[in-house]
Amino acid sequence: MDKQKQKLINEPSESLLEDKIIAKKQFLLGSILATLIASSPFLFYLYNYVPTTPDWENFLFNYHSGFYENAQTAMWMLTGKIIPLFFLIIWFFTCRHWWYHALIVPIAMYVYQIVVAIYQDTATGLDELELFYMVPIMAVVIPSIYLIRAKVFNKINDANKTMQELEEEFKIKPKGLFNNLKEYF
Repeated sequence: MDKQKQKLINEPSESLLEDKIIAKKQFLLGSILATLIASSPFLFYLYNYVPTTPDWENFLFNYHSGFYENAQTAMWMLTGKIIPLFFLIIWFFTCRHWWYHALIVPIAMYVYQIVVAIYQDTATGLDELELFYMVPIMAVVIPSIYLIRAKVFNKINDANKTMQELEEEFKIKPKGLFNNLKEYF
């Protein structure tokens, strides 16, 4: 029996190993995100390395700027929309407050603006009707946020909890990137 007890003490349990693996994955993902966030000024100014000619040829692809007539201007337009979109997506997946679904509206707006910036040559006038494209998204997000808000205030009236305690109750605990993606889609 002493040998079995020592064997159990010396061998880590499966759940402990799984916790270590999850912690390593979260540390790796957090390190990658922190590096991308810290390097965001460099990522934003990458357009300065694009030539000011209409054609940009590199080892990955060839780009021809039609509407902007300047590849650097086209990339400036894209980085000005992609970097804020990147920050909003990070904020959406890491926010633990009850109102985080409101971030879907600016995310959708930036995605739409990126699509318009890319297809500017063929999609003239799309940016003028941007609000009409956003109405279906807002029609879903705004009422859902209002319902969550109403639920919070019903709990305030029914219980003697502080606003901070209620917000803690509605916070979402971190589960990892893939579990978060499964929850949203």
